[in-house]
Parts: sequence; structure tokens; C-alpha cells
Amino acid sequence: MELIPDLPETVAYECLLRASYQQFPLMASVCKLWQREIRLSDFFRHRKASGHSQELVVLSQARVDPVKELGSGNKTIPTPVYRISVLELGTGLRSELPPVPGQSNGLPLFCRLVSVGSDLVVLGGLDPVTWRTSDSVFVFSFLTSTWRVGNSMPGGPRSFFACASDSQRNVFVAGGHDEDKNAMMSALMYDVAEDKWAFLPDMGRERDECTAIFHAGKFHVIGGYATEEQGQFSKTAESFDVTTWRWSSQADEFLSSEMITWSPICAAGENGDLYACCRHDLMVMRDDTWHKIGNLPADVCNVSYVAVRRSGKLVVIGSARYGEPIVGYNWDMSNSRWVKLETHEKYEGHVQAGCFLEI
Repeated sequence: MELIPDLPETVAYECLLRASYQQFPLMASVCKLWQREIRLSDFFRHRKASGHSQELVVLSQARVDPVKELGSGNKTIPTPVYRISVLELGTGLRSELPPVPGQSNGLPLFCRLVSVGSDLVVLGGLDPVTWRTSDSVFVFSFLTSTWRVGNSMPGGPRSFFACASDSQRNVFVAGGHDEDKNAMMSALMYDVAEDKWAFLPDMGRERDECTAIFHAGKFHVIGGYATEEQGQFSKTAESFDVTTWRWSSQADEFLSSEMITWSPICAAGENGDLYACCRHDLMVMRDDTWHKIGNLPADVCNVSYVAVRRSGKLVVIGSARYGEPIVGYNWDMSNSRWVKLETHEKYEGHVQAGCFLEI
């Protein structure tokens, strides 16, 4: 069977490669051959190699609702309802994903977002009405534009944990705290394709409100604090090697003293560099030392999310302070210039979490 009748296979395949990710659900419904083709890992590898892949920033973002007027001129700000917004970096287009089934009050507060292949995974958080800790897992397929419910996170209630993925199959979770506010040192791995959880060995220390990245085959967990430290963030970091199934020795001085007011927002580049946004500074780690390489624009220094693009540019999402409009910038590493992304009032609400997806 031909991909497209009367067209050479190479030309027909090129047509599929050039389609927008938003057309994937429609393409999958055309015929079984197209459906099978766009599910292959080679299809996305060829899209990326040919320059047709699309870079998306996916955010847990509050809807922007008008401030309500009460009597005597008083105002009230409604409780924010969070949904998934998508920013396509190549075009600047913004959109919103279908709501998660059964979540009429919006996404869990402080949930975590990670991407795995062509899937978005939403984990944990707090129920927006009861504020009870959620162990929920929701998976959105960009191929079918549908949600499915995954197996719940095991190990008891956990919130404010670190989370990262290998981008191919697995999601890694570490630290956070339980319902009694006790910091945790346990860690988990979730196989998205198999919908199965596995326990990792415990970390070397408790880490509440830590941050994490996956880079060079390792799950790196950074900062956080132990139960008795309560907000005194640690300079330390440790890494889990998937191949050896072991945690590395703790790096005691991974963060510099000026970086530990809270865990910095980090991102890893393909060249091996590690970037961090901390207060007003943009920093990079080279030769095991942090170096300041620029100042964050004033209206984005309260950073919500940062990612490294395929072009080497850095994209930063944030606001001047909590309650101010969310904006985005690209930072060009070649000339150290900041370029502000186009804004839209509908997508200026507070951002709690984000992830990067190339599809």
C-alpha cells in the first residue's frame, strides 16, 4: 500500500514529515499505514534531522480571569484555575490542550510536567479544592490528542518533589515531602509505555523542594532541604546512574552560596553545559564551577521555567514577581542578546511548571 497514491514514496514521506504536530490526530485517522508511520521513532528522528520538528514549551498555567468588584470599591482575585497551555517556539503560536478528564476544577496545584517521546505526563500536586496531596498520573498523547489515566505514584503521599525524564521512555521522581511535612529521600521511576512504577534506591539525604534534570544518562537531583532544615536549601547534589542503578557520591558544593536561597531553575544543553536561573542572574557551569554569563530581564527574573533549544538558544519563562504577567524571552548564546517573545493576554497567567517537547 502506498503512503499517498500516485506519489513516489520519498515524496509522500516528505509530505508526512512536514505536517504540523496539530495534524497528527487527523493523520492517524486517515489510514492504518499513516497511523503506524507516525508512531515510529524513526519518523520523529527524520523530522528532527530534516529540520521539520517543532519545539514546544508546555506549561501548567492559570487562566486569566478579570478581577471582580465588591461593595465599597473592594476587589477580589478569584482562586486561579490551572490548565495546560502550549507555546510553539518556531511560530509563537499559543494554544490550550483539552482539559484532563475528571478535573473540573483544573489541574492539581503544584503538579509536575515532563515529556516522554510524544507524550506529556502530569504527576502529583494538590487537589485545588481540598488541598489534599494527589498521587495522580495523567498522560496526554500528542499523536491522538487524548488523555489517559496512568497508574498512581506508589510510596504514599508526596508533594514538592523533583521530576525529570529521559525523553524516551522513563520518568524519574525524587524527594519532596509527605503529608506530615517530613522531607523524603526516596525515589521512583515510571515506565510510561508499560504504565509501571519501580522504586529506586534511596538518595543519600532528604531533599524537599529540590530540582532535577536528566542529562548524559543520569538523573541529577539538586538542592532541597532536610526536615530539620526547613527552607535552608542545601548546596549539594547527587546523580542516579541508570546503567549501574546506583546513586553517585554526594557533591557537597554543587551550588554556590549565592544560589541557595531556593533551588535554582536549571536546564541542560546538548553540548554538556548546565544552565541555571537564580535571582537576577543567568549562570552556566563549566569545569565544575558556576559562572555568571548575563542578567535576566527585569520582567522575567521570577523564573518559572527554562529550557535549551536545538539551536542553542535559551528560552526563559517567568514574571517580574508573583502576580505580574508571565512573559518569555529567547537568549542567543552567540551574541548574549535577549529577544522578548510575543505576548497574549489569554496566556499571561501564573505558571507553576513546564516542560520542553520536540515533536
